[in-house]
Amino acid sequence: MKFVALTTFFLAFCIYGFGQNPITFSVGSDLVSRYNWRGLDIGNAAAFQPSLSMTKGGFEAGFWGSYSLDRDASDADELDLWFSYTAEMERMDLTFLVTDYYFPNAGIEFGNFNDYDDEDGAGAHTMEAGLSFGFKNVPLTLSAYYNFHNDAGNNTYFQLDYEVKVNDSSLQLFCGATGGSDENPDYYGADSFAVINVGVRLDKEFKFNQKFSLPVFTSFIYNPEQEQAYLVFGMSF
Repeated sequence: MKFVALTTFFLAFCIYGFGQNPITFSVGSDLVSRYNWRGLDIGNAAAFQPSLSMTKGGFEAGFWGSYSLDRDASDADELDLWFSYTAEMERMDLTFLVTDYYFPNAGIEFGNFNDYDDEDGAGAHTMEAGLSFGFKNVPLTLSAYYNFHNDAGNNTYFQLDYEVKVNDSSLQLFCGATGGSDENPDYYGADSFAVINVGVRLDKEFKFNQKFSLPVFTSFIYNPEQEQAYLVFGMSF
């Protein structure tokens, strides 16, 4: 019930508040050869990742999911709800983001929002707050994230992204690190500060005709903490 109430309130707030900005809806999906999140391999399998979002002015809300194509790895399935607000300023864009992470096959009821230390056991949702600064004079973005619910270690993550255009492609360089946690080191695989996500991503759009094109991307990802490297291919629909 908390989830339904929160979702209903926020959608109504976006639809009826803040002036006459039009509402836009979008749907999409990615098909990836491997689900890699912040330098961590999730599920060791290809995945289908659908999304649904709504935008009104600087507000955006949506659902994002990831479903392993190897059903023996279905414990990696994920469904996230997120809310964000972007404020456009003269020299930068400031985005505030809240994400609710939910894993359907964890064996916990969807409506269980207990914290990690609840006497009835931990709940099904981990919640994270994020803040990012996107600079307009340079293609640089700084981001920081903090787990504020259902994580004993309140794990943190920080990332620096630099994006440039190369002919008709987009090239993104990124470096991410965690502050680590003694209480819950398994979350990012570190009990102290560690760089866990370094790499490069190339996005390109293949145009077959004037009406149909296929965006694809390839990422090389290296996790220095785990000494593991990944090459991931994906396409968007």
